[in-house]
Amino acid sequence: MESTLAFVIGGLYAAGLYLMMRRSIIKLIIGLVLLGHAANLLIFTLGQLTRGAPPLVPPGTTAPTGDFANPLPQALILTAIVIGFGVQAFALVLVQRAVQSVGTDDLDQMKSTDR
Repeated sequence: MESTLAFVIGGLYAAGLYLMMRRSIIKLIIGLVLLGHAANLLIFTLGQLTRGAPPLVPPGTTAPTGDFANPLPQALILTAIVIGFGVQAFALVLVQRAVQSVGTDDLDQMKSTDR
């Protein structure tokens, strides 16, 4: 399972970097989204995938016993997803305003409008 996720993560990073090198600002945003998803999967995979019970502490003990799912990577990924949605929404509004102002989504033509 981890080897399959490693290939998926590598593919997402490669596609994200490829899209970020394109001239269209929309493709740049899509590349950033793919990089965010790849980073989330990487954190999830590094947290070691275990099929186990929830990390509940039985009465009378101080730590969970047996195999249990690690809640830390899940919490980190959930936080990263929420922050990622906020950044993506801001970037889309910023791109929409830039395209309305300049009239194109080509980054080279946007550079020529600097004065």
